[in-house]
Amino acid sequence: MNARITMADVAKRARVHVTTVSMSLRNHPSIPIETRERIQQLAAQMGYQRDPSLSALIAYRNRTRPIQKKSILAYVTHWDSRWGWKNQPAHLAFYNGAAEKAAGLGFQLEHFWLGEPDLTHRRMSGILYSRGITGLIIASHTQEADAALDFDWAQFSAVKIDFCPREQQLHFVTNDQRAVIALAMQRAMAAGYRRIGFVLPHWWDEAVELAWSAGFLALQQKLPPETRIPILFYDMAPESESGASSGADTVVPQRAFAEWFRLHRPEVIIGYGSLLLPRLETLRLAIPQDVAYVDIFLEKPNGLIAGVRQNCHRVGEVAVELLVGQLHQHVFGLPSIPIATFVEGTWHEGASLPPAPPLQVHGKLPPEFTTPDNRGQQPQASEHSAQTIFI
Repeated sequence: MNARITMADVAKRARVHVTTVSMSLRNHPSIPIETRERIQQLAAQMGYQRDPSLSALIAYRNRTRPIQKKSILAYVTHWDSRWGWKNQPAHLAFYNGAAEKAAGLGFQLEHFWLGEPDLTHRRMSGILYSRGITGLIIASHTQEADAALDFDWAQFSAVKIDFCPREQQLHFVTNDQRAVIALAMQRAMAAGYRRIGFVLPHWWDEAVELAWSAGFLALQQKLPPETRIPILFYDMAPESESGASSGADTVVPQRAFAEWFRLHRPEVIIGYGSLLLPRLETLRLAIPQDVAYVDIFLEKPNGLIAGVRQNCHRVGEVAVELLVGQLHQHVFGLPSIPIATFVEGTWHEGASLPPAPPLQVHGKLPPEFTTPDNRGQQPQASEHSAQTIFI
């Protein structure tokens, strides 16, 4: 039986130190890429194979060795301001989940903002590498900053949270929006509802590769054709009217919603509370008396609002788990085939989605409900419709 080829054998043939072979086979960025590739090819030709028992022993020793100093993982964002992403519940939860998981694995998460004046991608790449930071989480990029990062990727292991920047070829983790809306639809249908409406801004769907509309329309095909209600898409209000920058959350426009509601008479509406509930209140539509409601971004389940919790905290945790796995395996550079990991949502029951009565009365218009005219008049409230939308 032939003796097993060792790293010492490869080092002798390559005329380098055995440490150089070890680091090259682990893709360590301190070894020039040409040297790494030459040694890796030579090792493959010689039939070198890593000893799994020895690798397991090294990993065990690394885990049990006292940590002298926590290694830093970079959390790289490009929002409209350094901390603007913290105003978005999902993005704040991404970060918190990542920070907690990093600490639990012996790392420290440090935030870096690409929006600094005169800070180029190359300069940021150099800053990170000079500080010995080789693990990156790329997160919270606005659509305006949706471009590949000009980093020296051979020096880094990286994982992306969410879809942006789209042009950046990296493994990424995000919420499974298709499954979230499908779960909301399934629960509404199981409760006996058929005329199910869905309200969301265009950019929400575009930002997730149409996952929202895909999930909704797929489940809608299970309903009778005469009960299918078109999605109410709406555009963002101009900045001068909303006071919000591009991509910010704004309430669904009153005229568009009122006309859609009048025409299609939904029994239940699926949407995001911050964007939809203020409009229902304006139009004096009571939940669930006038229309039932399901929230697709349930932040604090309390038994009042039915909906799906998106588990954004877990998204951040998973991103760090994947990144640390790459670092332990010394995997650097851009992947040839990026892998997407989706985190599913969790359903929570709520009084806003009661069982539909045998004779469906949801979706009716409250007395005196009228669409605002061209002069912007508000619908007239009736005794019935004056109930608060909060249960």
